[in-house]
Formats: sequence, C-alpha cells, structure tokens
Amino acid sequence: MAATRDQLDGPGGGPPGGGRTTLAGIARQAGVSVSTVSKVLHERSDVAATTRARVQRLLEQHGYLARQRPAGTALAAGGLIDFVISELDGQWAMELVRGAEEAVHSAGLGLVVSATHGRARTAGQWLDGLAARRTRGAILVVPELTGGQHEELRRLGIPFALIAPVEEPAPGVPWVGATNWPGGLAATRHLTGLGHRRIAVIGGPPRRLASRARVDGYRSALEEAGLPFDPELVRYGDFTPEPAFRHALDLLRLPDRPTAVFAGSDQQALSTYRAAATLGLRVPDDVSVVGFDDLPFADWVTPRLTTVRTPLAEMAALAARMVLRLLGGEQPETTRVEVAVELVVRESSRPPR
Repeated sequence: MAATRDQLDGPGGGPPGGGRTTLAGIARQAGVSVSTVSKVLHERSDVAATTRARVQRLLEQHGYLARQRPAGTALAAGGLIDFVISELDGQWAMELVRGAEEAVHSAGLGLVVSATHGRARTAGQWLDGLAARRTRGAILVVPELTGGQHEELRRLGIPFALIAPVEEPAPGVPWVGATNWPGGLAATRHLTGLGHRRIAVIGGPPRRLASRARVDGYRSALEEAGLPFDPELVRYGDFTPEPAFRHALDLLRLPDRPTAVFAGSDQQALSTYRAAATLGLRVPDDVSVVGFDDLPFADWVTPRLTTVRTPLAEMAALAARMVLRLLGGEQPETTRVEVAVELVVRESSRPPR
C-alpha cells in the first residue's frame, strides 16, 4: 500500500515498508521544498535548471514520471485536467463532462474523469492520483472539499474550481452554480399561474445549497400568490429516483392530495410520473409535474416534461475556463459565477381539473 502524505518516510527518504515515496520524501532527498517538487511535477517554469534536473531524476526513480506520453499527445501539448465527480451515472453527470471536455480540449489539454462513488476518501487518496498524473488543474463536483484537501491542492500547485458545491465555499475559492432560487420561483409561479393551489415540492438534501434555494423559491412563489405554506406538502430526497418515488407516493395518497408537484430534479420528476401511474393517476390530467435541469430525456418522455433548464455543459465549461485562467497565471474575473436558468413549458403541466 502506498504511504499517505502525512506518513513519515523511512531511512533514506523512502516510506516505511518499501511503499511509494511521498512528495515530501522526494523533497527531503532533493533538499528542496514540497512546493518546488510540485512545480517540477507540473512543469512550472519558475525552477532553476539544475534543481529541476535533480528533482526530475528522483521523480522518475520513484515512479512519478514513469508514464510520460510521447510528443503529439495532450500531455506534450499542454497536460491534463482532472474532472472529479461523486457519481458518473446519469445524464446530469454526462452533461457536465461534455462541457468540461469541450473547453479543455479547445485549450489543447486532455481531460481525465474519475468518480468517487460517494465513498469517504481522504486527501491522500484521490489527491495522490492527481499528483501521480501530473495534473495541471482540477474541476471538482464533490460532496465536500475539506480544509485539508484545499490546503493539499494549494501545496501541490494544482488550481481548481468547484461546480454546484454543497455549501457556499470559502471566500476566494472559484466555483460555478446556477440561479436555483429564481428557478424554484419560476417553476412554482408557473403552477400558481395555472390555478393550482395545492402544490407539493420534492427537494434534494436539505443541507445542499441548491436544494435549499429551490425550496426557498417555491415558498416565495406561494407567498406571492397568497397561498399558505403547508409543511405536509414538502419532502426532501437526494435528487435521485428511489427516494423521490416513495415521497411522491406519500404525497399522492394524501386525503387532500396535491394537484401539482414541483420536483427538484428531472429524475425526481420521472419518479413522480411512476408514482402517479402506480396509483392510477395521469400526468397532467390528475397531477401536473414540473422538474429541474432539462436533461435530454425531458423532451422524450410522455408527456414531455415541463422543467427548469439548467445549462450544465455551460457551467462545466465556465469552471474549466476558470482553471485555465489560473494555469495561465491570471485570476478569474470573479470567483463566483451563477448561470441563469430558464423555465421550459411542455405538456406535463396544465390547469387543475
């Protein structure tokens, strides 16, 4: 097993038990700082030639430069950008990857995509992969970026940007999100405008910034329409199908069931379709449904889904450009970007009967 960054190196600078030497161990052997080793690893120009050669020999000796690519590849042209995401399944993730890949490729770099699959990972695990690949930068769609991980990225000299963070990041951390509150407002305002008075909402995890903003927009639209907020009509899931299916069943089984459901994601909206069908109800005749994201399938399901379009590919491209600016020695024009969303009205919503 490879030693983590905070393990002590053994005699001669190697890790205990003969595992892979850490960057700190290489720095000690070379008589330089860890940041200097990181600069050499990521081909930064601000290192003296003799120091660079000494560090490169040690990096090659310990396997960090063993997989250099031939001239003409993305690495020779400009290097690699890592795209780290918690889950790769589903069109939501694929739209993000598409946007990031297009922006990175146009800059002459390659994109490496990896998924954590929701497993708890320490900085030494997924960050070791970034260091071993000589990653130039990182685009992160992860549930949480800890202070330790942030510090390790800084120490390695790897610029990064976040997409749709769970909580608002610390000042100065670059991130891209969507205008979720106006999206929740527009979705619910559409339903109140159709005449619905019993409107339920199925949100994502309550601790997520995006989920809270969408539900807050829903509440604001109810208040604007003079409708009471009923906690019985609010459910929280995790933006995925199964919890949403159970919540939709509960809502549609209420004695005074809602005539409309605002779902916090398109996947949750499809789960509401399924729950309605299970109970012998029809969309939109018996219950209107509005989703969020406008994934490609939203235009193909029956009835076609009314939803809030989130430009996911554009969000990822913006995050990639933030990283590219940092790589070029420039600061992003702003470290916080919220991309505007748009309501797309289709056949899944109509006035209540």
